[in-house]
Amino acid sequence: MKMLSYSVKQTLSRAFCLSAVLVCLGTSNSAWALFSDDEARKAILDLRKSLATTQLELQGQIDKLKTENAELRGKVEELEKQGEDISTSQKTYYQDLDSRLGNFEPRTVTIEGVSGTVQPGEKKAYDDALKSFQAGSLKKADEGFSVFAAKYPKSPYLPLALYWSGNSKYANKDYAGAISQLQSLIKKFPNHPRVPAAMVTLGNSQLESGNKAAAKKTFSEIIAKYPDTDAAKDAQQLIASTK
Repeated sequence: MKMLSYSVKQTLSRAFCLSAVLVCLGTSNSAWALFSDDEARKAILDLRKSLATTQLELQGQIDKLKTENAELRGKVEELEKQGEDISTSQKTYYQDLDSRLGNFEPRTVTIEGVSGTVQPGEKKAYDDALKSFQAGSLKKADEGFSVFAAKYPKSPYLPLALYWSGNSKYANKDYAGAISQLQSLIKKFPNHPRVPAAMVTLGNSQLESGNKAAAKKTFSEIIAKYPDTDAAKDAQQLIASTK
C-alpha cells in the first residue's frame, strides 16, 4: 500500500513538472527569448569563470615547472663546477706528487723534443736558475745555468740551460762567454727549436764584440735557413748594422 502511494506521488510529481514545462512553453515568445538570453549569459559567465580558473591553474603549473627547471639547472651547474674542481684538484695533486717523486728518483722525460733521464734535484736546479733570470738577477742566473750545464751534461734540460746561459751572458755584456755558450748549443743540438733565437743572440754578441763579418754571416744564415720565423725578421733588420 505504501509502495502504491509512493508510485502515485511520483506520477503526480512528474505530471506537475510536465505541466509546468508546458505552461512555460505556452508563454509568449518574448518571455522565452528572455529566459534563453539569461541562461546563455549565465553559461558564458560560467564558462569564462571556468576558463579563467583553468588558465590560473595552468599558469601556476607553468611557474612551478619554471622554478623546478631553474633549480635543476642550478644543481647541474653546481655539479659541473664540483666536477671541474675535483678535476683541477686531482691534476694539482698528481702534478705535486710527480714533482715530489722527481726529487727522489730518476725520471725519463722529453723537454722540447729532447728526451733523457732527469736525476733527483736536477729540475729544481734548472728552475731556480730560470727564476733568477726571470727576476732580473742575471749574474745569479748565469752562474746557475753554468753550474747546471757542468753538472748535468746529458740532461734533457741542457739545451735550455745553454740558451738561457748565453742570453744571461749577453745581458751581462760577457759577449765572448755568450758566443761560446750559444755556439755550443747550436753545435750539439742543431735541430732544437731554440736555435733560430739563439742565433740572433749569437749575431748580436758578435756585433757587440766588434766582429761585423761574423755577425753578418750569422744573420744571413738565419734568413736562409729559417725564412718564415720571427728570428729571420729580426736578422733582416739587424743585418743593416753589419755594413
